[in-house]
Amino acid sequence: MLPKFYQNCFQNVLTPAQYKMLEILLMLLQFHKTVTIEKLATVFPQPIKFESRRRSIQRFLLLPQLSIPYLWFPLLKRWVKNSLKRGEKRLIFAIDRTQWRSQNVFVISLIEQKRAIPVYWLLLPKKGCSNLGEQKKLIRPLLQLFKGYQMLVLGDREFHSIKLANWLHSKGIDFVLRQKQGTYIRQENQSHQRLQSLGLTPGISFF
Repeated sequence: MLPKFYQNCFQNVLTPAQYKMLEILLMLLQFHKTVTIEKLATVFPQPIKFESRRRSIQRFLLLPQLSIPYLWFPLLKRWVKNSLKRGEKRLIFAIDRTQWRSQNVFVISLIEQKRAIPVYWLLLPKKGCSNLGEQKKLIRPLLQLFKGYQMLVLGDREFHSIKLANWLHSKGIDFVLRQKQGTYIRQENQSHQRLQSLGLTPGISFF
């Protein structure tokens, strides 16, 4: 049901009883196609009362080991190492923010074969755009996780900030941040010009 390196990772951070609980929950998720705790508690094969099964599942899902750094990061690091071509060291990421129901979700994803794989995310306690502090908080965990790789970060017009660009540059991260056509830039030893006057077109070489 799980690849071997998934099993090894989970067994490194969970007790045998916790790992068995995880296996059962994954089996039930695949069979019943639901993430509702009440539904899972109804079908969970444990000879105790429904309410006890529900609390047992809730306690399991609140384990500190079931966190992004403990479980997801090791899996992702191993997957990246195995999936890259020999000698390849460049990784492409995209940062994006979206409003999902009442949640303001800020996420950075690994771009692989035209697909976005979420790596890390934050739930912003507000509406609207992210600020520089939140952008740094989202990206910082990847600096250690993918140490030794060359990183490229893509961002839409929400992330056009010069301060963000300077911070990425200071960390050795390449970046492509979308700008409005009316943005004025000044190249070395030249006067300010609008982007739309330079005849630039979006590139697709990264994909």
